[in-house]
Amino acid sequence: MSQINSDVAEVHWLLDMFQTVDVGLVVLTVDYKIQVWNGFMENHSGLTPRQVRDRYLFDLFSEIDEGWLKRKCDPVILLKNRAFTIWEQRPYIFKFRNYRPITGAADYMYQNSTIFPITDVRGVVTHLCMIIYDVTDVAISRLELESMNGQLKQLSKTDFLTELNNRGHWEDALMHEFKRLKRSGHRSSLLMCDIDHFKRVNDTFGHAAGDAVIKAVAQAVKKNLRETDVAGRYGGEEFSVLLVDTTEDQAMFFAERLRKTVENLAIEYNQQLLKVTVSVGIAEYSAPMLEHRQWLEAADKALYTSKANGRNQVTLCSGQLATLP
Repeated sequence: MSQINSDVAEVHWLLDMFQTVDVGLVVLTVDYKIQVWNGFMENHSGLTPRQVRDRYLFDLFSEIDEGWLKRKCDPVILLKNRAFTIWEQRPYIFKFRNYRPITGAADYMYQNSTIFPITDVRGVVTHLCMIIYDVTDVAISRLELESMNGQLKQLSKTDFLTELNNRGHWEDALMHEFKRLKRSGHRSSLLMCDIDHFKRVNDTFGHAAGDAVIKAVAQAVKKNLRETDVAGRYGGEEFSVLLVDTTEDQAMFFAERLRKTVENLAIEYNQQLLKVTVSVGIAEYSAPMLEHRQWLEAADKALYTSKANGRNQVTLCSGQLATLP
């Protein structure tokens, strides 16, 4: 009699643990009918064990990708191996709402799961047991960290004032394009742009006004960009644009459109309208160039010519290469 009482107590203890453990426990037949449904699953689904018993899993939970889950479970049945799912591959199996206040940004519970076979006395798999782990805290922390790292990485490439590429990142793109052109023989052009009489703006209206002018010109540059172009703030009031797969004639069209856009700007600052213009220099890549610096110097030379000839104009490089030291 004492042995029976002991066995009953042990079964009661096991059932109590089964119901209160903070993971989901689901037992399915091999044709995916629910047999066991613990307290965790009841609390998060709102369905009692009585309501789900002998129901086809995919009828009750249409959000589960039936084909995907069966592909996971087939080896468990055939080979008697365990299978695992992780939230990085698929956020959840059961679409339960997230209830944790710390990770309130997540609408649904992120889940990992383990699926293992249950066999009869002959070793035949008759059931599948699924253990569902709530990993929302871990997932949200990881996603927030990745997002923060992504933002920091983007900030390291971006000029704070203009939100264009900073000089270092832009010049890396130029070097990459230069090497590509060396291999492919394609045609690309480089544009250098400088705000005319910018020092006069700073001296007359102050550096905050100068910043407003720089931001407005940067927006004009962005407005005229194509998806393949790469623009950057080269330094101070100077901008650079890499025009990929663009001939010098096409670059002249782009530059003239940009020049007119800036000329027509009316920049508001302290209830005043500021007007500025830009000078532009263009150089198309040519095969004799040995380094990307020669390309930069050719475009810069054309820019200097625009400024020397009266500003607010576009000059195309004559084709004479700058000499490397």
